[in-house]
Amino acid sequence: MPVPRMSAPPPVEPGLLSRALEVAGRLANDAAEVIIATAGRDRRCGEPENGPPGAEYKANPFDWVTDTDRTLERHTRRVLAAEFPGIPVVGEEYGADPGVAGAEYRWVVDPVDGTANYVAGLPWCAYSLALVDSSGPVVGVIADPNRAQIYAAARGRGVRSNGVPVRIAPRTSPSGGLVCAEQVTEPLLRRAAAAHTGIRVLGSAALAVAQVALGHAVAAVLDSYHEWDVAGALGLALEAGAVVVDRDGRANPLPAGGLLVAVPGVLDEVFGWWRASG
Repeated sequence: MPVPRMSAPPPVEPGLLSRALEVAGRLANDAAEVIIATAGRDRRCGEPENGPPGAEYKANPFDWVTDTDRTLERHTRRVLAAEFPGIPVVGEEYGADPGVAGAEYRWVVDPVDGTANYVAGLPWCAYSLALVDSSGPVVGVIADPNRAQIYAAARGRGVRSNGVPVRIAPRTSPSGGLVCAEQVTEPLLRRAAAAHTGIRVLGSAALAVAQVALGHAVAAVLDSYHEWDVAGALGLALEAGAVVVDRDGRANPLPAGGLLVAVPGVLDEVFGWWRASG
């Protein structure tokens, strides 16, 4: 299929972009320090019911929430309320502020994406923060604490990893590359293997999408997620030159109900695998 094109998003006032990037970067640095200091603390391997102090599960014993999740989201909300008093916040732990539905902008935060990894001490989790408008992510910032990296993007300003510009390299085939996923079907695995492409399931939707923006993966496929899982990383992917489509193959900067993020030259093939996998 031809690479779908998104309509150009509206420009954002430069002062707002600069200030949002600065504040989001500061919050990401704060979060990275806390996550590194506390990940896997007092975890007793082999005893899933005994997480670190302040940890509990929500829907099931693999759906963790921790004091770190709550503390980081409260800190994020306090800072954003002071710096951007007219912009509501949507977060994983404390929901949506009043007025989100009619707001021109909203902040979207996931204080620890990959909490199960964080609880276990597995070094693959992230802090994600995005400023979003009706056309998608305006600013996206991801803290990758275990690699000591802050990934940041703003509409029309590109992507930086610890201040260094990032742009994905063109490809014509997924062969030899990696596809990040969080849920994998047997048909997807079979088609990827036949094309000599690896599938990786690592436990953080934000970092899965970010790998495409950073040039480490050729695509990311997500079948289910919440807006806070992906908003920041999609900001990175779009600014790096990746294509984002929904389940019907339509360009969409922030899809609901399934998404594919891909290097443009591999979109057609990987979308075919995804569609065939049901």
